Amino acid sequence: MAVSRRLFVTAAAALVASSGTSVALASAASASSGEPWYRIPVSPDDSADELVRKASRVRPTERQIAWQALERTAFLHFGVNTFTGLEWGTGDEDPDVFQPVGLDTDQWARALRDGGFKLAILTVKHHDGFVLYPSRYTKHSVISSSWQGGQGDVLRSFADSMRRHGLKVGVYISPADENQYLHGVYANGSARSERTIPTPVPGDDRPDGPTFTLPATDYGAHMLDQLYEVLTEYGPVDEVWFDGAQGRIPPDKVETYDWDSWYTLIRTLAPDATVAVSGPDVRWVGNEGGLARENEWSVVPVQEKANGRMDFALSYDAPDMGGRDALVAAQPVADHLQWWPAEADVSIRDGWFYHADQEPKSVQQLTDIYFGSVGRNAVLLLNVPPDDRGLLPAADVTRLREFRERVDRELPEDLARGAHMTRSTGRITVDLGTPREVNRIRLAEDIRHGQQVETFVIETHTGGAWQQVTAAGTIGASRILLLPTPTRARRWRLRVTTARRPPRLSDFTLHRSRTESF
Repeated sequence: MAVSRRLFVTAAAALVASSGTSVALASAASASSGEPWYRIPVSPDDSADELVRKASRVRPTERQIAWQALERTAFLHFGVNTFTGLEWGTGDEDPDVFQPVGLDTDQWARALRDGGFKLAILTVKHHDGFVLYPSRYTKHSVISSSWQGGQGDVLRSFADSMRRHGLKVGVYISPADENQYLHGVYANGSARSERTIPTPVPGDDRPDGPTFTLPATDYGAHMLDQLYEVLTEYGPVDEVWFDGAQGRIPPDKVETYDWDSWYTLIRTLAPDATVAVSGPDVRWVGNEGGLARENEWSVVPVQEKANGRMDFALSYDAPDMGGRDALVAAQPVADHLQWWPAEADVSIRDGWFYHADQEPKSVQQLTDIYFGSVGRNAVLLLNVPPDDRGLLPAADVTRLREFRERVDRELPEDLARGAHMTRSTGRITVDLGTPREVNRIRLAEDIRHGQQVETFVIETHTGGAWQQVTAAGTIGASRILLLPTPTRARRWRLRVTTARRPPRLSDFTLHRSRTESF
């Protein structure tokens, strides 16, 4: 492989690349370059009011704004576990067990598109280490299966199908790797040292491309090589998804992941890609039930861990992640306040991989999850696992379509569309022209100006005075309120009662659901 451009990146520069501006210079760089204040340092000396003031100044990056607008994204857990029945593989599987003889990724894409999803993430490599494309850096992959004569490439088919049907492409490459542990690479105790990426291999016929010099362990370099393949050979990637799992290895073994180097490679090769969940762009909501907190903040206190990994300053499942009390509680350990919005993950079945004895969740369950995630300022990540034929099961395909139809019935046309609307700071008033029944209300802040609303009320003008219908806390990019019974009124008002800064409200829509069973 010829080298057309050489990039030397140190560990410090890697951290800069991971966030778009260096930690120490975040405020100065933002002020001079116009970049958003994605992350602001905090001090143990900050007062409670100063913490709130700093939180009010945090702004999302463009990639985060685009990601939060997706609302519904999909996960596709697929690999050797699909054929062994395991949820966490062993790494010593016979690759020939992988035989998806009916693989149809266009079917996946159609089903997800028709279900209202805008991005799909494929498990390119799960914890077992089996890779769904012909990697140059491991034989534990499709290349060692007799499926398609060893010429199969699930990632290629997946990426092409998603784009063909209008979906964005995401990849999950597990940091844990049982197979590489068995080969003495993962958790082998090697020190970090400068590695040239991609690592040369005999007979490499790749076109000329950039090379990187990055600090990594033996396994960290292996991950960098695989990331390089995925991000340079399969077209634009819109999300790179990591968890923080360690392999199921002896307790005296550990692999300290080279997050800073991985982030640098991603930022350079896929600058528009969101890096989640062990990443600087998106955080895990804290459960695998698909439910966000009642009041979910996108601005949260964070701390940096080994090799630049962004981590929670509070517990990942804390009931309050970014409110006033949470900002103070996190102060002893927090380094920064950061725009780190929540992704709520859940599987349509009980397992993450396909199991023939499991059934998909009901439409009602999925609807509850939708309102508990998208309706609470989070993005829903719904796993829909392909079966051992390489198809999404018919029951799941039907359920996805029914789910979208149900959401459409829950949130039909906006009754306020075209109505007379007046706005002032922290207040929107709508005159529908005639009394209408409403039982669903959708709200949003313009998050380009941060997340500011702490509490608000919804009111109607009846009997010559404004009467409260309901009240809630945060809004953020998306908040959906469900009224237990329809309320009939001509004039409706959203009134912010407390906020960190004067809020910018972008959406106030009123709906009458066509479903009575909720």
